[in-house]
Amino acid sequence: MLGAFLLFTGVGHLTFARAAFVAQVPAWLPLPVDLVVLASGAVEIALGLALLLWAGQRVLIGWLTAAFFVAIFPGNIEQFVSGTDAFGLDTDLSRGIRLLFQPLLVIWALWSTGAWRGWRDRVIASRADRAGPDADER
Repeated sequence: MLGAFLLFTGVGHLTFARAAFVAQVPAWLPLPVDLVVLASGAVEIALGLALLLWAGQRVLIGWLTAAFFVAIFPGNIEQFVSGTDAFGLDTDLSRGIRLLFQPLLVIWALWSTGAWRGWRDRVIASRADRAGPDADER
């Protein structure tokens, strides 16, 4: 489902929702706005395809997707701060609520791909290794 969501959104960057995505690019970003929108759309398409087609690397792709969601968060902040209307978000309240959804996207990426579970299991195993073989007897 996350892969399909990313594919849809990525295609939107390149086609039907391009103007709305252009409106979210922070003014302080020292890159051409259209390049940012095209590049982020291409990344979303690549991540979506990878999630759908490359099952053996889901954990890695989950981390990359979560990092991508963090990287694009300034665009959501810019939309809120500047009061930019896009995607039907035309009030400060709706733009503020949208900000709350970005962390949920990060969590979705980590949870749905097993990235969070993989990280947690590695941390637990690392702690057990450091404790040594006699840790249960102490």
